[in-house]
Amino acid sequence: MSKTINFTIDGQSVEAQKGETILQAARRAEIYIPTMCYISKTSPCASCRICSVEVEGVEGFILSCNTPPTEGIVVKTNSHELERERQNIMKLYDVNHPLECGVCDKSGECDLQNMTLEFGVAQQDFSAKEQHKVVKDWGLINYDPALCIMCEKCVHVCNEVIGDDAIEVKFGGYSSTIIPKNSDTLDCTFCGECIAVCPVGALVSSDFKYSANAWELSRVPSTCAHCSAGCSLEYETRHVGINGDDSIYRVKNNYEYTNLCGAGRFGFDFDVQDEKDEAKFAKALEALKNAEAIRFSSMITNEEAYILQQIKDKLDLKLFNEDARLYGEFMRAYGSVSGKLQSSATLEALKQADGIIIVGTRIATDNPGVRYAMRVASQHNGAKIVYAHPMEDALMKNTATQFMKYEVGTEEGVMALLTHELLKNCDVDEATKAFLDDLDLGYLEAESNVGDDELLFMSRSFARAEQKVLVIGADMFAHARAANIAKLAATIEKYTDFSLLVVPNEVNTIGVSMICDLDCDEDLGNVVGYNAPAEYIIAADEDANLVVPALNQQEGTVVSIDNRLLPLNAALSFDGYELNDIANALGINAKNTIDYTEQLANITGFKAVKFDDLENFVSPLGVDNRGYQLEDVSVNMDGKLEEIAELPEYNGTVIYNTNPVLQFNGFTARTKQLEQDKMLRGSAQFAAAAKIADEQLVEVALGDRVVQRVFKLDDTLKGTIAINPTFDIGADYGKYRFLKSKIVRVG
Repeated sequence: MSKTINFTIDGQSVEAQKGETILQAARRAEIYIPTMCYISKTSPCASCRICSVEVEGVEGFILSCNTPPTEGIVVKTNSHELERERQNIMKLYDVNHPLECGVCDKSGECDLQNMTLEFGVAQQDFSAKEQHKVVKDWGLINYDPALCIMCEKCVHVCNEVIGDDAIEVKFGGYSSTIIPKNSDTLDCTFCGECIAVCPVGALVSSDFKYSANAWELSRVPSTCAHCSAGCSLEYETRHVGINGDDSIYRVKNNYEYTNLCGAGRFGFDFDVQDEKDEAKFAKALEALKNAEAIRFSSMITNEEAYILQQIKDKLDLKLFNEDARLYGEFMRAYGSVSGKLQSSATLEALKQADGIIIVGTRIATDNPGVRYAMRVASQHNGAKIVYAHPMEDALMKNTATQFMKYEVGTEEGVMALLTHELLKNCDVDEATKAFLDDLDLGYLEAESNVGDDELLFMSRSFARAEQKVLVIGADMFAHARAANIAKLAATIEKYTDFSLLVVPNEVNTIGVSMICDLDCDEDLGNVVGYNAPAEYIIAADEDANLVVPALNQQEGTVVSIDNRLLPLNAALSFDGYELNDIANALGINAKNTIDYTEQLANITGFKAVKFDDLENFVSPLGVDNRGYQLEDVSVNMDGKLEEIAELPEYNGTVIYNTNPVLQFNGFTARTKQLEQDKMLRGSAQFAAAAKIADEQLVEVALGDRVVQRVFKLDDTLKGTIAINPTFDIGADYGKYRFLKSKIVRVG
């Protein structure tokens, strides 16, 4: 049976894939059909009727956005009757909606303005009694119901793509409005996607409101600098002040196909300013020449990582980055079984999946891009999603179909149980069969708290799944048994139809791990920090000994979890020194930092492409043309599964180092719009075990350091584990994120 349907639109032969609508087929054939409420990444809203077409032999108009074609039909997108229909629809939209909107934030890029002009609405035949509608202040977001045209895009994207499901339509005819769902005020993760998809000025950024017109802003395409998802964005800048300095006014995205979390959308003001001071620069050079090591974070570009490696070789220093080093070791262990250095799945594969297992990450805050992809899979494919973690996550409750709670520290045992369950009917080699046969399932189930009934339920839920993805998160990389966990993940991928997605947290953990020859971090006395703590610090921080540009102030590249090299562009200027200036002073010569982009080809997986030759756009049909896909890297398959170690016990009060919504690192910590929730959050059970009370100031022991936090009772958490934020204390992902901790009351 053919999977394609052949038909004609306006006399042109068109081919549709099975399951596509007339509108989707028309767009792919570059045939224009106007829309107002349609958005490609959600199911059709079908509320505007602007996309109506005529089909020969069918009475009345057909909605092209939600109607699949049948073989041989003849579609007409333009006629006198359709023109009149669309004109009347626009007149209804324009009732009491001013179109000379000089003060509206959407003016100049408003779909309502554009459609009104397109269909020649020069006079109004309809009227309605004007109603008083109060503007709602929802924190980062403002809602003006008087401007709302009830297209419902915001509701669809919030539910189907983001997963917050925080708003809904309050129906009332002409009085209909958008309201917070089951709440008096907006209770969501404030991603701002509702602002992005709004075709008019009903939903706007509270900070941006009335600050600039669309035609006054310049767009700078770039990549989000906050997590490893590599989301595309555009910084919108404007010259301000008598010196003509630039300022970022807002961030936008190609909302038709891409998404942004709130940190990407609202956390853009992490730039720094500095002037060149030769004395400071000389001290930085002296510090490097006398140093034993450089410690740096993964919040840097590939080009900066390449320069640091050159400095290491030049000065014979050690290079510390535990986040990237541990990730690299994890992937090498994975490759020893899989034969590949890079995992096989992508965010797009995750969106297309109908079966997903995610283990070792609090994904909603670790990597919102992965959360959104899973939400799309859930809503559009009916994906069965198994979420395995020691802590439940309220943000995943309406997306995950099975929560598998395991004990802290038992990740290796959990992975062994998953491997045994998923491979029990597979044809495996003798060594793998022997490993599986030797597993003490009773012990693993008892110590990990994952029962055979849960595993059986998981298998049955995946019975009809055809596209499955295993997602491994950052809890695993610093685990004492990380190497064997990686081999178990590779074994699942090798013998089943699961593909694998490995998710580090930092923006360029993957790139750094591939570029730099990293040493195990030691407690040395003379270390220079680059965007990391040390005795002498060079950083994109105005309190650093030497200030260098932040990631929104420089050109360069990063590598996303899709194993794709993505370009960053400078949205703002920087007048101080860059790392390349230091390299030049040390005899490592290049005119510009981006001269190193094509030199990355000396490293396996990268290509010899100049920075200025990198594409940086998403096509009209949603194809990501940013940067390039890294080459597949083959490695020796010499790894063997090891016997599962004795599973550890974490008794007493346990701290989980993870960040709150919208916070990731030192960059987000200094942005003005993002909330800084620095509280230690725990359950009543945790409070009783630690002998502390709500709102009490406590000291928290985090290994070799102690921090003070206000404790906050959180009824969404269970067990004796509390959540401790790290964005404000410069912690990296170089240590296992669960920690036995002593909690002491202060005062």
